[in-house]
Formats: sequence, C-alpha cells, structure tokens
Amino acid sequence: MPIRITGMNSGLDTESIISELVKAQRTKVDAVKKKQTIAGWKQDAWKELNTKIYKLFQNTLGNMRLSTDYSKKITDVSNSSIVSVISSDDAMNATQKLMVKHLAQTGYMTGAEISGDVTKDTKLTDLGIAAGSTITVSANGKTTDIQISENTTMWGFVNELKNAGVEANFDEKNKRLHIAASKSGAKNDFAITASNTDGTNALNKLGILSYDANTIEAYKKYAEMGATQRQDAIDKDVETRLQSYISQRENLLKTKETQEKGLADSKEAFEKEYPGETIEDALANKADLKKEIDDLKAQLDDETSPMTEEQKKEAEEKLAKLQGKMSSLENYENQQKALDATQKSIDDVESYLSIDDTDPDNVVITAGAKLTGEVTGAWDAKIQEAKDIVDKYNNNTLAGSDVKRTLGQDAEIELNGVTYKGDSNTFEVNGLTITALQVSSEEITLTTRRDTEGVYNKIKSFLKEYNALINEMDKLYNAESTKDYEPLTDDEKKELSDSEIEKWEDKIKGSILRRDSNLSTISNAMKNIMLQGATVNGKQMYLSDFGIETLGYFGAAENERNAYHINGDEDDASVASKTNDLKAAIAADPDTVIGFFAQLSQNLYSELSKQSSSVEGVRSFGSFYDDKRMQDDYDSYKTKIKQQEDKLTALEEKWYNKFAAMETALAKLQSNQSAVSSLLGGM
Repeated sequence: MPIRITGMNSGLDTESIISELVKAQRTKVDAVKKKQTIAGWKQDAWKELNTKIYKLFQNTLGNMRLSTDYSKKITDVSNSSIVSVISSDDAMNATQKLMVKHLAQTGYMTGAEISGDVTKDTKLTDLGIAAGSTITVSANGKTTDIQISENTTMWGFVNELKNAGVEANFDEKNKRLHIAASKSGAKNDFAITASNTDGTNALNKLGILSYDANTIEAYKKYAEMGATQRQDAIDKDVETRLQSYISQRENLLKTKETQEKGLADSKEAFEKEYPGETIEDALANKADLKKEIDDLKAQLDDETSPMTEEQKKEAEEKLAKLQGKMSSLENYENQQKALDATQKSIDDVESYLSIDDTDPDNVVITAGAKLTGEVTGAWDAKIQEAKDIVDKYNNNTLAGSDVKRTLGQDAEIELNGVTYKGDSNTFEVNGLTITALQVSSEEITLTTRRDTEGVYNKIKSFLKEYNALINEMDKLYNAESTKDYEPLTDDEKKELSDSEIEKWEDKIKGSILRRDSNLSTISNAMKNIMLQGATVNGKQMYLSDFGIETLGYFGAAENERNAYHINGDEDDASVASKTNDLKAAIAADPDTVIGFFAQLSQNLYSELSKQSSSVEGVRSFGSFYDDKRMQDDYDSYKTKIKQQEDKLTALEEKWYNKFAAMETALAKLQSNQSAVSSLLGGM
C-alpha cells in the first residue's frame, strides 16, 4: 500500500473522508467475506456430523447386520484360580469336567559359585580352564560345540551359550552362571555335556557340571554310538566344517582381491605424485624422510630462528608436502599389513583343505587330512569322555559341581477323562482356550453358554449411539434462527473481548444447519427405518415388541423425542421401573432377537449406504452431505472477494487522486498569494 501524505494544504482529514466515501463498497467486501465464513462453518459442522454418521454406518451397523457377530460364547469356571478359559464362537454349549495335573516348567540351571575374582571380562584360561576345552550344548533340536580359546572371556562364553540356543547370563555380583531353556516343556529342555576331559574340567570350574537326567541321556547317546553311527557323525561334521571353510576362503579371496587393487592404486597415485621415485625406494628411505620432517618442525618451532617470513612460509609449505608424503607411505604400509593378514587367514583356512586348481575353471576342494584328523580326534574324545562318565554313573561314582538344576516339564490336564499334554500351560481344545494356573486335585466344572448379557449390551450400545446421533441431528435441524447474527469483521472484533467473540460465533455455528435439507433427508431416512421394524421368520416385528420405545411427545425432552429407551434399563431413570422385556426375550428366544436386530441393522445399513453414494460434482462416496458442491461454493467466494476488493481499491485510488489534485491546486494558489503579498509589501 502506498504511503500518502494528505491534507497538507486543505487541512482536511482526507483519510476519514475517503473512508466514508468508500464505505458502501467496503460493506460489499465484508458481506461476501461473511458469506464465505458461513460456508466454511457449515462445512466444518457437516464434517463433524458426517464422521459420527459414518461411524454408526461402517463400524456399528457393519458388524450388527451379521448374525454371527451376536453368537459370542462364554465359559463359566467353578474355580477361576485354577484355570482361565476363553471361548471361541464355535465352542459347544456344554458342561465339562477338568483337572490340572501338571504345569509346564522351563528347564533352568543355577550354577555353583565360581571361586576367585571373576568378572564378565575375565578370561576363562585364568580360571584354570585349558584352551581347547570343548563343551556341547544340546537345545532346540540341535547340538553346538563351544571351544574355549586363549581369549575367551566369561561374557564371550555367555554369548556362545546364547548362540547355541539357550538363555544365559553371568551374575557378576554372586559369581554364578544362570542358564535356561528358551521355552518351557520337556522337549524344549537343554543338556550341557563335555566333549573331552578338559571340557569336564571347564564345566566344573564354571560351576555348571551337572549330571541330571537330561545330561546323562545325552552322554549315553554318545557312549552307545556304534562304528557306523560314529563314522556318520564324523562325516557330517567334516562336511559342515568343510563348507564353512570353503565359504570363508571365498570371502577371504574376494577381500584379498580388493586389497590388492587398493594397494596398486595407492602405489600408482604415489608414483604419479612423486615422479622419478618408486614407492619401494621411498619406504626404504622412510627414516630419512622422518628425520627431515622432524628437523623442519624443530626449525619452525624455534622462536630464535633467523628465518624471514618468506622463508618461514616456504618451510611450512615444504613441511606440509613432506607430511603428505609420509601419510601416503604409512597408508600404503597399513594396506600391506591388512593384505598380509588376509593372506595368513587364507593360508590357515587352506591348511584344512585339499585344493586341485590345475584347471582354473574347475577348482575342486575337499577336506584335507588336517580337517579330517581334527574332527575324528574330537569325536573320539567326545565318545570316550561320554563312556567314562556313563561308567561312573553306573557305578554311582559321579560327582558334579554344586549346581541346581530344574528340568523342563510338560503341562498336563485331564478334560472329560481325556489327558492332554503340552509344553505350554495353554491348551486349545474344541473351541476353548484353557490356561492352567495351578495344579489341583479339585475337579473343575466348565460351563459354556451363549453370552446373552453380551447380546443385550450390544443392542444397548447400538441404541445409545443411535440416540446420541439422532438427538444431535434434531437439535441442529430445529435450532433457533440467528438471522440477525452475522460473522464479525476484523474491526468489529476489536470492539469485543475474546469471550464475547466466542459467544457470538458459537451462537451462529449452533444454528448453521438449521432447516438443512441434507440433514432432514438423512434424519428422516434413519427414523423411518427404525419405525418400520424387520421381518423375522416371516413375521413382521417392531422395536416395541421387545420393550423398546420412545417416551412420546410429552414425555421426552425437546429434540429427544425420537430417541429409543429399553424398558427396565437400570441406567435409564425414565424407564428403570418397567419390566425389561428385552432381557426376557433374549433369555427365552435369543435367535429371534438376534435375527430381528441383524435385519434391522441391515436395513439401516443399506439405507445409509444409498444416502452416501457418490454423485458426480455434488457428493463424494461415503459422504452424507453435498461436500463437493459446498467446497465449490466456498472456493467461488474467493473470486467474488477478489472482485469486490479490486473495486474497493479502484474507488479509493480515484478519491485519493481527486484529493491529491485539490491539494496541488491549493498549493499553487497559496504560492501565488504569497508572491502577490510580497510584491505589495515591497511597494
């Protein structure tokens, strides 16, 4: 907006005068803006109401129109502290007898206290455990050998146990290992055995040497191996390790190839940067380079140095170049070390393999003598250790560590004389989900029946939602007229407090849907469906047949005359004293009640589905009001406002120009008068 300085010569309040002159046009702008505001408020009111109608339509009626949604079953338990029961919809209505004989138990081991100052970072070899000691963990249908190395720590050992399929932790405060099966039940229990004599010593040192039933069975499996079983186990182990080594070798060879390329690139880059000098020669003279760098640094650090600023700058530049050269050499050396380490790993892996690479396109790899020998030796040691332990067990000369062991156990229940076992305390039997809570010799009674209370509550909940919605729609439609109220302009708002503005606008918003045609159509359609009732088994029935009625014109509050009440509903004071016919009907003939409300819900669902159908250019799918048309109307006001504002601006400009011309004329007149006065005064 341009800055105008007016009334300089005339002394007139030009701004106020022009404001009054264009007041009529400004009123037109405000009128269009108010209409747009009303349109926006109406959209907001419909969006909020539409959400509630759609919820009733899609969620509530979408479920209630299906008879199966009412067929909920519940099971009464004579002693809920012993078992809990969840019933599916297809559970049989019956009374059954149940007894809980055993609860599922998770295998657990609490290790003996480990002597000495032990932490998670303690190396196992520091506990007197020999490197190469091997133990075997059997869990979850697999066996895993854990070999202790020179660098195995307590925490590393715990992680190895976890990788083998058990839960494990080291209690540093109490210096005990804790090990548990990953699941409850006998079949999910674990066993930890020694794979050699050193392994038995390791288990003892770690406080987890146990000769429980599971462990003895595991030892017996190894001790009783025949020659064929032994060889099969060796062959399988060799093949497994062979494939592991082949995979390691392939990855290492790829790593080596990448490292060699990196080394070659570094060499090429160096010799390009320093022509006439090979990187090998530079490495040979690395000590001289370091001395030159140190000398330059000392010279630059010497505050008494006679170097000029120019010489100092040249020295700093030279130092930077020499340091860059040193960095390149050190990087090359590190790359070479990494390559050497990779090559050593390749050599170590290949020492276990037999490789025939005479044909580059057909490299054949088999297990080498070293691999076969190590695996055979390990299995022979494992079998021998198992035999020794089984012999001692048979002779009653075994002594484990002070370990506490709880064996995994299956849960067991007896239902109607039939025994069911499982690794969990939860059983699924013929539509019932039974969870055993405690063992008891008491015979529990389970009574499965239709959830009639649930049917009643479902109908009550539906009517509550319907009533709230229909009451709101009636209130909105019958709202008092506010034709004398209009949205406030910005200038008008300045004259009022925030609470006064809010009260004023709420008054208008409360009547925004008064006599709305869309609202009338939807509301009347819903009321008609509820009045028409439904046909069940060829018989026309109505809500009143189940003791569900309105309170009548004089009995109900204003805008609540179309709400339905369940006679005898204890939560509804207006009908609480009456007989509850709905509950009686559900108890006597639940299928008829369910059939009626399912059909009534279907009728109401179909009607609302029709009402929310898409109409091109007018209504979107799922909308119960003309949302597209209303949005178009709202958007059209933007153009109208712009047109009226342009007219206002043009009119203001016109008047400003006229007053500016007047001011110019007055200025000239005053100038002429001054000139004449000057002449007259000089005579």
